[in-house]
Amino acid sequence: MSKTIAVIPGDGIGPEIMSATLHVLDALDCGLSYDTVEAGMIALEKHGDLLPKATLDVIAKHKVALKGPLTTPVGGGFTSINVTLRRHFDLYANVRPAISFPGTKARYENIDIITVRENTEGAYLAEGQTISDDGEVATSMIRNTRKGSARIVRYAFEMAVKKGRKKVTAVHKANIIKTASGLFLNVAREIAKEYPQIEFNEMIVDNACMQLVMRPEQFDVIVTTNLFGDILSDLCAGLVGGLGLAPGDNIGEHAAIFEAVHGSAPDIAGKGIANPCALLLAASDMLDHLGMVDKGNTLRQAIRDTMANDRDHVTPDLGGKGSTQSFGEAIARRVKA
Repeated sequence: MSKTIAVIPGDGIGPEIMSATLHVLDALDCGLSYDTVEAGMIALEKHGDLLPKATLDVIAKHKVALKGPLTTPVGGGFTSINVTLRRHFDLYANVRPAISFPGTKARYENIDIITVRENTEGAYLAEGQTISDDGEVATSMIRNTRKGSARIVRYAFEMAVKKGRKKVTAVHKANIIKTASGLFLNVAREIAKEYPQIEFNEMIVDNACMQLVMRPEQFDVIVTTNLFGDILSDLCAGLVGGLGLAPGDNIGEHAAIFEAVHGSAPDIAGKGIANPCALLLAASDMLDHLGMVDKGNTLRQAIRDTMANDRDHVTPDLGGKGSTQSFGEAIARRVKA
């Protein structure tokens, strides 16, 4: 097949890891073409806008984007670029796989958990944010909807069926946040009945955090609301060695953006030592989304084999002596083999 995707190299280490990732995709011979556009600090300096309309138009045209890390300036009234992209394209499902890879310093070896996080409402809507005149009281609303809860829970169950997963755990705080979290839990219970082949479990968020650390093997797919999903997905990334191995998929009905979850790491930008794996894993999820599941699996296996057998080529954060480029080239050689 032939498909054009939008490519946003990003800030900091973004262009370096994107270059390595595209090199590997080219070696995979996926039939992909790239329409490169800008966002973040680079776009602000060139166009006076963190997220130019031209960039949004290109994403809308191709419906799929691969994105490096973007920097939102602190202060100055700037809105998070990632949040803006999610809202603009209604990317309601944030899918975060956490999978163990060899050669990391992770505390566990057999983690395979997918967090499915509602991406557009909940605590991150930032509605009703007020602070009293005397600066003593701050207020912010949480708003969940039946529609928003239903589509994220259904997405999690449909994904579980498609990927051959056995169990979905709904994580909530309905015992305390009885309305907003209670609505989510009730909807999850209703939808779970439509999927009798999938085991359904529900867990209060604080217990879920403890259980993830103590017995992570009991989890398969986690579905939860925006704030809890943000926290739990990073916790899961910590179980497998950190954000350097954490891809993020933002899925909507009309567009999908695949990204490295980690930041732009300006302290190591230009040094050629950034680990490209998070973006490469996001690219493998993108291939799945495009119907090239075999290519996606080939890429994941090549990453795994390179980390296990080509230690001289992996980046220093994984205990190797390689560079971003040498890591990418080693993976590219394996996907060609």
